[in-house]
Amino acid sequence: MVLKYEIKNNEYSTLRQVLKNKWNISGRLITKLKKAKSIYINGSNNVYLDYPLNSNDIIAVQIDFKEKSENIVETKIDLDIIYEDEYYIVINKPANMPVHPSCSHYTDSLSNGVQYYYNKNNIQTKIRPVNRIDKDTSGIVIFAKNEYIQECLIAQMKNKTFEKTYIAILQGNLQQNSGTINAPISRKENSIIERCINQESGEIAITHFKLIENKENYCIVEFKLETRKNSSNTCTLKIYWSSNTRRYFIQ
Repeated sequence: MVLKYEIKNNEYSTLRQVLKNKWNISGRLITKLKKAKSIYINGSNNVYLDYPLNSNDIIAVQIDFKEKSENIVETKIDLDIIYEDEYYIVINKPANMPVHPSCSHYTDSLSNGVQYYYNKNNIQTKIRPVNRIDKDTSGIVIFAKNEYIQECLIAQMKNKTFEKTYIAILQGNLQQNSGTINAPISRKENSIIERCINQESGEIAITHFKLIENKENYCIVEFKLETRKNSSNTCTLKIYWSSNTRRYFIQ
């Protein structure tokens, strides 16, 4: 993966400004890129971060590193891959499978399966999950294929521009096809996972729902968290649920 940009009208005065302000690359990653001599100006990687720029200078950054998560054992696991490109891989995680290895799940986590898949396909990168799902929960887990993409997507989550859609099974039937839930939520007392509605100390939480299907004594409902469009981050990813094919898809 290569980031490339041509300076126009002296809009950035130094190389550091392009890396941090144009591409939002973190200081930690900039240090790695500089050490790996992966930053180029007009084809030369003999550069320094405060290098003064001129109009028509071409900045190029080779983002990918050859890396490996040495502490994750590879395990052959059948992965339900729903999307993959050079930037990330999106997997439908089954229930009863943790995302990360642990003492009790050292070889049977989703990351173990991704490590095997990377090794088999000569993908030389670290295991970089962008989001996390509880062991007992099924759903989408995204693995970035380099540190820059991971930073972009995590920034989207922090800036509330990363759209998440959830599918839930509810007891009983819904009478309306769609609606909005606007109720403040906070952590439930004596729990680190559960949340509850709390009118006094809860934070604003707005959720839109849409009925997918009513069954005999339960229903399948799509929930979407309201987001704020307040970021210009360069990476975008939207994941949707198709009620026709009963599958997730990417747009």
